[in-house]
Amino acid sequence: MTAPAAPTFRKTCFARTAAMALLALSVAGCATKPDARTTGSIPRISAASLEGMNATQLSNTEKSIGAAYVRDPKNKEIGLRYATVLGMTGKTSQALAVMQQVAIAHPADRDVLAAYGKAQAAAGQLEQALATINRAQTPDHPDWRLYSAEGAVLDQLGRSEEARQKYRLALDAQPNEPSVISNLGMSYVLSGDLRTAETYMRNAAGQPAADSRVRQNLALVVGLQGRFAEAEEIARRELSQQQADANVTYLRAMLSQRSSWAKLADKDSKAKTATN
Repeated sequence: MTAPAAPTFRKTCFARTAAMALLALSVAGCATKPDARTTGSIPRISAASLEGMNATQLSNTEKSIGAAYVRDPKNKEIGLRYATVLGMTGKTSQALAVMQQVAIAHPADRDVLAAYGKAQAAAGQLEQALATINRAQTPDHPDWRLYSAEGAVLDQLGRSEEARQKYRLALDAQPNEPSVISNLGMSYVLSGDLRTAETYMRNAAGQPAADSRVRQNLALVVGLQGRFAEAEEIARRELSQQQADANVTYLRAMLSQRSSWAKLADKDSKAKTATN
């Protein structure tokens, strides 16, 4: 009675791990450039720049942007940045609440809707996220980043073929975009095809515009296949010591369940052999 549960549990573990990495890239770059009217005291941040911050720096950044948000909750740029910091520090419910308020103030803004959709997905509201992202997309002038974000949500809903179609639409509009190729690779992680996933990840990491998050995903896929030393070397490549240490910490956390997956896979293999 219990044998069939092993592959399902293993797939769930893969999905949780991949989903975390997928969301990190799903709407990368969707936010607009800082408005010239925004006060210069508010830090100009992105998901990529947050990676190099330690816990104290992240906390200080959150406090400073949070104070600005309290003063001006309808300010689009401040709201987007505050939600980004909250999301990166794991405060998904608060990030969603912020984006709800920003979306009320800017109901037709594509950047706001894209970030709102990301916050919904991070909070587990996948169907709502899909609807929000679709609202942001315009058929006459589609945005490749929204195609990629839509693909990320579809992947988490288990609709992998539809997701990959969206990634390919994104790549048609933005050829060789590393964040999209990386998301396509993560789609194969979600379905358990790690070799195909690695092919896409190496392609993504080899693109000139690839950033640390893309290399982290390559390291993750290599590590999931048991090549831990190689994965750690990739995680440290071309980064400052602080960023490298953060990447390796992330990698080790993501791989913490790897031994459990291996044991389950071994049990599954033995069960199939016994059946045959």
